[in-house]
Amino acid sequence: MRSDNRSARVQVLVAEQAARHGGRVGVADVCTAAVAALPVGGAGLSAMSRPTKAKAAASHPLCSTDDISEQLEELQLTLGEGPCVDAFLHGSAVLTPDLRSGRLQDHWAVFADAALEAGARAVFALPLQIGAISPGVLDLYADVPTVLDPDQLADALAFADLATLLLLDARIDASAPPVNTPAAERDFEDLGGYRAEIDQATGILTVQLGTGIDEAFVRLRAHAYMRGRRLADVAADVVAHRLCFAPDLTRNDDPTRNDDHDQPDDHDQPDDHDQT
Repeated sequence: MRSDNRSARVQVLVAEQAARHGGRVGVADVCTAAVAALPVGGAGLSAMSRPTKAKAAASHPLCSTDDISEQLEELQLTLGEGPCVDAFLHGSAVLTPDLRSGRLQDHWAVFADAALEAGARAVFALPLQIGAISPGVLDLYADVPTVLDPDQLADALAFADLATLLLLDARIDASAPPVNTPAAERDFEDLGGYRAEIDQATGILTVQLGTGIDEAFVRLRAHAYMRGRRLADVAADVVAHRLCFAPDLTRNDDPTRNDDHDQPDDHDQPDDHDQT
């Protein structure tokens, strides 16, 4: 199956799930839809971040589909070990078909036993990533030894991909009321372009600000939040050189500056009151 067809199918499944409760599509809908589509018993998602000069690492569970998945999220973030932690640190999926494996018992000495006691037997941790940006991890569990076949794994990764985009958007739009349009009819836009443009904009900001990827992304998201704009729209302005960020953190709340060589035409200027 072509990846774009797979992504479209996953988007429909998640939108249909949101339509059942009549709210905005969110990461909880991704978890619920993934459980319905895959041979797993539950799913959980945690937001995670690496430490920066300004703040310590922050990690917290965002949603879970049942008690076991909730316990797994809490266990891993409390113990600092498990497939979720490894997936986040290494930026690759961690597939654990059977937690009773002796190798895993040694690798996750505390988590493996605690997870088994909670009722999990297999755990699959999928990092949420846009390029170098990783806002968290999607975890799936089964209560019996389970292996995901190639199609099932591809579907799981598609769910993680969509969760990434929804999580990033939710961080700047968490207080927005549910929209009236049925979820199944909403446009998920060009997710590939959305993902690439945010990554490209963050890369540009690392040069403008002289900082790392994580801090550059925080600045991008903060600007979107302050202006009430969508993250994708702000990223597009950065990529098109309609928006530049100043490295001086003592400036006022407007992080933009127009250098002479980057001065845009009037019709290219983003309006501060623009909202999408």
